[in-house]
Amino acid sequence: MSPSVFDPIAAARSVVPFPRGEQGGKQPRSAKQEKQPPQAEVLRVLGQNRFRYLHHNGAPYAVPYDGPAVAVPLRAAAHTGTGSLRQHLTRIYVTEYDRTPSQTALADAVATLDALAMRVPETELHLRVAADPKDTAVSWLDLGRPDGESVRIAPDGWTLTCPDPEAGPVWRRTKLVRPLPRPDRPAGGWREGIGELSTLLPFTPETLPLAIGWLLAALRPGMPRPIAYLTGEQGTGKSTSGQMLTGIIEGARAPLRQAPENLRDLGPTTAAGWVLALDNLSGLPGWLSDALCRIVTGDAQVTRALYTDDDVNVLTYQRPVLLTGIDLGALRNDLAERMMPLELQPIRRDQRRTAGALWASYEQAHPRILGALLDLAAEVWADLPYAAADLTERARLADFAELLHALDRVTGWRSLDAFNGAQDALNDAVLDGHPVAGALRDWTASLAFPPGGWQGTMGELHRQLSSDGRGFADGWPKTPAVLSARIRQVAPALRARGISVARTSGSNKNGKVYAVTRDPVS
Repeated sequence: MSPSVFDPIAAARSVVPFPRGEQGGKQPRSAKQEKQPPQAEVLRVLGQNRFRYLHHNGAPYAVPYDGPAVAVPLRAAAHTGTGSLRQHLTRIYVTEYDRTPSQTALADAVATLDALAMRVPETELHLRVAADPKDTAVSWLDLGRPDGESVRIAPDGWTLTCPDPEAGPVWRRTKLVRPLPRPDRPAGGWREGIGELSTLLPFTPETLPLAIGWLLAALRPGMPRPIAYLTGEQGTGKSTSGQMLTGIIEGARAPLRQAPENLRDLGPTTAAGWVLALDNLSGLPGWLSDALCRIVTGDAQVTRALYTDDDVNVLTYQRPVLLTGIDLGALRNDLAERMMPLELQPIRRDQRRTAGALWASYEQAHPRILGALLDLAAEVWADLPYAAADLTERARLADFAELLHALDRVTGWRSLDAFNGAQDALNDAVLDGHPVAGALRDWTASLAFPPGGWQGTMGELHRQLSSDGRGFADGWPKTPAVLSARIRQVAPALRARGISVARTSGSNKNGKVYAVTRDPVS
């Protein structure tokens, strides 16, 4: 609720000193002067009367007392989807007094309010998805609408409401936060809405549950998620499917972006939206592979603040990530462990539709698809504690495995099995694309490998693996030290296939001794 409304002119007059005369003495004001305090003071009082102030990540914001729980930035507005406080104050002033305030008065008023905002304790702002401040079992989805209407997702169901700025989440919006339709509960329950989605996106039967699991994970703030990777032959509609899948929670026709050229450009674009969706990737450079791993688990980017010598700007984010492409090339093991392929089926000629017809069907079904996803989310949220207690084995992304297990318990699907199978396939792809891992796999599977395992120094292992001509291949490690580093890179992928390269406590005149073993059942 707003404080008691008072007259800003009167309030401003009470704090404005009388002007001094030429000789320094006080000069009485005329009646006309008494009615015209400085514009900056009027604007400041208007600002304090209409907004409360806070700061987040070093930037000041204002939140309207009588309005949506959406923070308005005090400084530059070019990157925001809400306008700036200067714009809001100008609009209020013109409405109240039928004239435009000067830019100098606006700058002075905003500078004062900026200082006020930076004096209060820091407040967390949320973009698109938030955890409830008081109940960890509840999450929120910002519909991106002007009235601030949001979805509260709880184990007992979901509701449409405007969060209380004092007790609920406060939203931060950018130009990438597009409005979502008001969700509609399908008459046939969540299965009807998911069925509509399956007619629009050509996922294989095994892949659709994984896509739903990824969407549910995107509604869980602070949760490490796999990187969804839309794959399929040419003509399967990967880009359109990526737009539609992310658009369910990001707004219709959510844009897919091209991969940036460097890490500096990646940070701001990632922080400005909820889902990071990169389109038409033909490969992943090492810096981007590392960055994507950090983005899905949580990252911060520190850059020097402009026009300063020793200050910095900090961007923090943890985002769902979706990629599309035909072939990403050889994957590094740390990225492969976080990837989840979503395979698309070829579209038959008699099932193809024009882009206009397809998007019209999607936009007409979007409210029901979103409602079905929220219905399913509430049921999964309710089952999560029991699913976590019931799950005996967890993959690296343990939180996501628990969510899939809860999803399977609610739906009867086998999404967790499909995820584990996809992880095994990616693991094999890592071994195939890594010369050292491939050499170890082939050697330990051959008759030449000792039944009880092999022991020797890293130099002896280097000679063993190089003996069939691999030592002349491009990219093959030329020294035992490089071989050791390459083995460490793929050690998790090797262990997943029962292959272990471990240092023993022994040594000889040639160095430390390593043991190579292979599980007979792998």
